[in-house]
Amino acid sequence: MTRYAHGLVIGKFYPVHAGHLNLIRTGLARCDRVTVQVLGSSRESVPVETRAGWLRAELPGAHVVTALDDTPVDYADPAAWDAHVALMRSLLDAPVDAVLTSDAYGTELARRLGATWLRVDPGRVGVPVSGSAVRADPGAHWWALPAGVRAWFARRVVVLGAESTGTTTLAADLAHHHGLEPVLEFGREWSAERPGGLAAPWHTAEFDLVAREQARREDDAAAATPIPLVVCDTDVLATTLWHERYTGTRSPSVEHLAERRVPDLYLLTGDEIPFVQDGMRDGEHVRHAMQDRFREVLAAQAAAGGAPWHELRGSPSERLAAACELVAPLLARPRPMSAPLPQRGAEAFADVP
Repeated sequence: MTRYAHGLVIGKFYPVHAGHLNLIRTGLARCDRVTVQVLGSSRESVPVETRAGWLRAELPGAHVVTALDDTPVDYADPAAWDAHVALMRSLLDAPVDAVLTSDAYGTELARRLGATWLRVDPGRVGVPVSGSAVRADPGAHWWALPAGVRAWFARRVVVLGAESTGTTTLAADLAHHHGLEPVLEFGREWSAERPGGLAAPWHTAEFDLVAREQARREDDAAAATPIPLVVCDTDVLATTLWHERYTGTRSPSVEHLAERRVPDLYLLTGDEIPFVQDGMRDGEHVRHAMQDRFREVLAAQAAAGGAPWHELRGSPSERLAAACELVAPLLARPRPMSAPLPQRGAEAFADVP
């Protein structure tokens, strides 16, 4: 089998899927080095660097570069070819002697670059997936998505509330209903093991630690979830409120992290149920005031364009039924991606074997 010095793979990778990975892995197996060009248009809603990050995480051996390419895609237009290929050449640090594609346009691209065309999985028979299919229904193609793409698509639902309002119960019930494990609250674990115990003064650095670890757990769960859903028992926004409660001040660092991690839905557990002291809670005398603060902050972030929120009351079964009703539309609708540039002229290569 002929081996090549430098292979080229181009595409939108919008989003990255198993077919792309198969194409690039084939290049890595047959070429000394492979350049992958992520060429997106300015109308697409996922930045090209995000897509490049997905590829680099999966295939660190490939050289991944990015560019915006708003030239119309028309395989029958020589002028469009000239513009696209000129951009591709500008991104190369050395000539290529192999071009890898699944689609038949690869024959013309290889000719223009003076390279050999390596066609991989024609008709996508071996790996039956496409970017348009994933965009339309990511859940149906979950098997084909690498971890970073799963994390991007996964809907994130956060259950939060004041102490002894049933957040952990609802988070567990909701997650188990969907065959998942909830993302557990790290702050409670830290409270049990922190130096000095609960009586020692709290410091901002502790809340930075709690917020970062909570975010890491959430991201890990999103990357590994078997369906496009993650259920979290609290999040970084809640950490900002506990920082206020225990230090008397706000934390710019934790708040900044919370602003970058807006979920799809907040479920606030009601404070109408009896308070239960488990040895780690402040007490009922502060519960209702904290609940009011949760309501205030959730309403403010929603008004500013953040996540919708709902307060759930009643028995555990009533809360679960209400939560499932609120989550169902999120699972029914994929996370939206704007349409890419339309493609024309593909029939020009219909006869290419």
